[in-house]
Amino acid sequence: MKTIIAIAGSNSLKSINKSLIDYTTNQLEDVEIISIDLNNYVLPIYGVDYEAENGIPTAIKRLDELLDTADGFIISLAEHNGSYTAVFKNTIDWLSRINIKIWREKPMLLMATSPGGRGGATVLQSASEYFPFMGASITDTFSLPSFYDNFNEGKIKEESLKMDLLTKVNKFQTLVQNGHEPVHMR
Repeated sequence: MKTIIAIAGSNSLKSINKSLIDYTTNQLEDVEIISIDLNNYVLPIYGVDYEAENGIPTAIKRLDELLDTADGFIISLAEHNGSYTAVFKNTIDWLSRINIKIWREKPMLLMATSPGGRGGATVLQSASEYFPFMGASITDTFSLPSFYDNFNEGKIKEESLKMDLLTKVNKFQTLVQNGHEPVHMR
């Protein structure tokens, strides 16, 4: 059975990106889902001086070992001021100190949502351009705009958005199951 690691790029206890992750992973079949909660990885702010004095935190070493088990990744990024959340950026900064290819050249479905009409488009574009350098093999991107208008009772309400995501999930799952590597999106 293939293993999918899902990460909502937020530490909010009421993360809408976590809701999108949960909905998306429920569309997959015959896979093991490991959901990473960034709240379980409390880390100091990355700094070269801190690393030189203290080394790499044990929590990051454990997370890196967990990422080794993935056959694919589903990431949904929260957007803070047009960029990654501080907790997500700090986590990938620490992970890159062990292995710059954080995403292990595995298939990735990259998503974002926000309360606004752009659905985290800025952070999604940034990650689409940056993550391939960190070993992401992005199969597709998906943006869910106006989360509170388009998502209710654990489901995407808007049929065209639902079908768009389902098509991308099916492509992602096929690539994970067959072991094919998608072309990096740019």
